[in-house]
Parts: sequence; C-alpha cells; structure tokens
Amino acid sequence: MEDHQNPLRFETSPYHNVVIKDRKSMELSGVKQIDSFDSSEFLLETTLGWMLVSGKDLTLGKLDTDHGDVIIKGSIDSMTYVSGKIGQEGGALFNGLFK
Repeated sequence: MEDHQNPLRFETSPYHNVVIKDRKSMELSGVKQIDSFDSSEFLLETTLGWMLVSGKDLTLGKLDTDHGDVIIKGSIDSMTYVSGKIGQEGGALFNGLFK
C-alpha cells in the first residue's frame, strides 16, 4: 500500500516532554513523525499519541531526527492530544481537521 501523505518519520526516544516558553516557542521530545504542518497547525505523532498544535505564524524551528526533538516557533494558541490513529478510520478524522 502506498503512503501518499509522505510524513516526516524519524527515530525517537521512548520519553515525551513538552516545554512551552512564553507561548512563543514549544520544545518537544519523543516525536515519532510530523504528519503535516502549516503556519496555523502542526499534526505530530508522539510516543504518547497524536498531538495537534494550533497557533499563528508557526514555523519549524528545529528538527532533530536522531533524537525525535522538535521546536515549533510562533504564537502558540493550543496543544491537544488527539485520540485515534492514522488509518482508514482515523484518516477521515485528521482530514477534517485540515480543511
């Protein structure tokens, strides 16, 4: 089966940490993949499940694929863990988030 979304996948540690600094920078560890992102939303798979980060002027500040570390910069409005997984059933859920 072909994967048409082509997410960024990388090795990661089993630990997952989140540090938000003044709502302008978010440091994440334990990131398994970045499924999609734009200036208002990031959808990431972490070792503890899927995470949706929303905000304004969001950019990928750092990507360390060896350790699963990510830094997101911009105006961070919210961070939510999303139940479910990508697949035939879950894909519809995530497709609705990015319309």
